[in-house]
Amino acid sequence: MDEFAIEVKDLKKSYEKVEAVKGVSFSVSKGELFGLIGPDGAGKTSILRIITTLLFPTEGKVTVLDSDVVKDYKKIRTNIGYMPQRFSLYQDLSVEENLTFFARIFGATIKKNYDLIKDIYSHIEPFKDRLAGKLSGGMKQKLALSCALIHSPDILILDEPTTGVDAVSRKEFWEMLIRLKEKGITILVSTPYMDEANLCDRVALIQNGDIMSIDTPEKIIGDFGRKLWAIKSHNIYQLINDLKRLDFIDTVFPFGEFLHVTSNAEDLNITKLKSILNEKKHTGIEIKQIQANIEDCFMQLMTNN
Repeated sequence: MDEFAIEVKDLKKSYEKVEAVKGVSFSVSKGELFGLIGPDGAGKTSILRIITTLLFPTEGKVTVLDSDVVKDYKKIRTNIGYMPQRFSLYQDLSVEENLTFFARIFGATIKKNYDLIKDIYSHIEPFKDRLAGKLSGGMKQKLALSCALIHSPDILILDEPTTGVDAVSRKEFWEMLIRLKEKGITILVSTPYMDEANLCDRVALIQNGDIMSIDTPEKIIGDFGRKLWAIKSHNIYQLINDLKRLDFIDTVFPFGEFLHVTSNAEDLNITKLKSILNEKKHTGIEIKQIQANIEDCFMQLMTNN
């Protein structure tokens, strides 16, 4: 039986008349890298703030390492590291001063826990005297993660940590998370980037305060269960309208320069599709059958709900 680091049961959170979280339930096993995947406004931040004891739930129960987030908030705060969505360190303190401050809050020292943060902090240590406010986005990200880890927490909770940083920094950051997981740290991370779902052990796909699916990325993709086509032509707007008018087409969603299209017709193939689009005077037609990704699954779940 799994040992759960975090358990969320029937959680609801309302702000006056707005219900931001609508009765969600999920659990995160000890040592797991779990992702909350969804767009802005999906309810991810509200859930993470409740788990980190910064918000009270409206309804439901949340436990962290078997401690209740309302009753045992002081105990929980010593066992978690939290990296909020916005950079929240002291911008007028240096890199080293920020790290020393957060270590002292928890009765730790940089020297004592240096091995835990070494892989991350070594990137910014040459700039330890630089003010935090003068760092680049990627360096701020590494400093925030170092500060969240300096007291050696059992659980690391990260709210959209790669939003607003470049692709190289995103890749480096996830490599760091995977190394931290290998050290036995439980990680709960939220992100709007669907491609990051593939780096998690399990994910919850969330939209409008509801969880639509929870499973491994491989299982969610494996349950897609429909033929999927990538289609483009010179007139993409006309292509969208023409495809949506066809009875045997289920969904049409833009993905970069292509449209991702699902169909309920078993006998549909590339030849038939090209013939239909040629009749409608399309030029520059490209069609290929493709495998679904997490974003395709997310869009299908949204359509079904």
